Amino acid sequence: MASKNFDMIVIGAGPGGYVAAIRGAQLGLKVAIVEREHMGGICLNWGCIPTKALLRSAEVFHLMERAKDFGLKAEGIGYDIDAVVKRSRGVAKQLSSGVAFLMKKNKIAVFMGEATLSAKGKVSVKGEKGVEELTAKNIVLATGARARELPGLEGDGKRVWTYKDALVPPHMPKKLLVIGSGAIGIEFASFYNTLGAETTVVEVMDRVLPVEDAEISAFAKKQFVKQGMTIMEKSTVKKLDRGADKVTAHIEAGGKVTTQDFDTVISAVGIVGNVENLGLEKLGVKIDRTHVVTDQYCQTGVDGLFAIGDIAGAPWLAHKASHEGVMVAELIAGGKPHPVKPESIAGCTYCHPQVASVGYTEAKAKELGYDVKVGRFPFMGNGKAIALGEPEGMVKTVFDAKTGELLGAHMVGAEVTELIQGYVVGRQLETTEEDLMQTVFPHPTLSEMMHESVLDAYDRVIHV
Repeated sequence: MASKNFDMIVIGAGPGGYVAAIRGAQLGLKVAIVEREHMGGICLNWGCIPTKALLRSAEVFHLMERAKDFGLKAEGIGYDIDAVVKRSRGVAKQLSSGVAFLMKKNKIAVFMGEATLSAKGKVSVKGEKGVEELTAKNIVLATGARARELPGLEGDGKRVWTYKDALVPPHMPKKLLVIGSGAIGIEFASFYNTLGAETTVVEVMDRVLPVEDAEISAFAKKQFVKQGMTIMEKSTVKKLDRGADKVTAHIEAGGKVTTQDFDTVISAVGIVGNVENLGLEKLGVKIDRTHVVTDQYCQTGVDGLFAIGDIAGAPWLAHKASHEGVMVAELIAGGKPHPVKPESIAGCTYCHPQVASVGYTEAKAKELGYDVKVGRFPFMGNGKAIALGEPEGMVKTVFDAKTGELLGAHMVGAEVTELIQGYVVGRQLETTEEDLMQTVFPHPTLSEMMHESVLDAYDRVIHV
């Protein structure tokens, strides 16, 4: 067995951990990575990737149902839920084995097992071979998070599902209750609703997709309702009575509790960090509500110990974790990287219609004291959107009236999860409204709406 002493040990091989390990290896560090379950973590195996595969099947099915709108014929269409799930699992497997290959290619030592920080700079790995002791001056915690389980609403794999059950469903729901309307809840609601489940979404906050700009939330809600979903805001599921073939939900709204029967419930009420059994408290690591407290460079305050990704707090996004992983590896190798700014990280939700945003919402910008200029442009005014048969959507931009800085961008509609990156790059380059107005956007594209939204903020919009 090779030496068990490393420059850097990464605990967790999700999109934070494995990327940190690769960047460390590129910079000439001797790197080990510890993973207890599967390479690629939740994101590749049970999160971002397999859900997108499922949603793609739903999207194609939805288009097949609309064949006539496009002058096409598709008769007797249907779906095979087992085949849809099988494709999704195949996509996840392909990417997971891709990560294992990248570890080998970058000469990163992989240890499969449970990690504990036995002392400063020491990691014990309990795996199939027994316990192995590893040492390194620098340790990166990338253990991620798991679904929050509320008392009485826990998943049982039969009628009440966690996100994992929803990815490999034991049956196709006919009448579905989704608790929580963040990205995970609304994506599953969108998937099952498109495939014909009668879907109800219960959200405790005053609107669905509560982290998004209020106008975008309202627009998305209107589309969900049009697709047949029932949306209950400012509502709470108090308890679930579980039967063999149904679940009775006690739902409180406006001070009144009513009961409704469903055959399936999906609980998507947030996440908790995987901080247990690592030995963190003994080392003096500060933990706040299941997340490790760090500074802007992901340092925990314990010398040589870093925490990245979901375990280090919001936003809980794979791309944030990866970027932090790169930053930490560069710090360890003696570089001077820029810290990752949460407000420059885009959020994407792959429901139908898609939702994407970066920076401040209009309300947040005002709350921070900015005098704002706001622009909007509807999909209905865009040639490509009409040609695609996707006229429902909008792009909204928020600028600082004094400096022309792009404070935030918010979108709902077809392919906005791909479009948002244009504004992300713009913010990274500290662009102003003038730069964006001078940019020539290609025609016919959906991206032209981004241009028009900027023009609209300054009363120069063309196509409305």
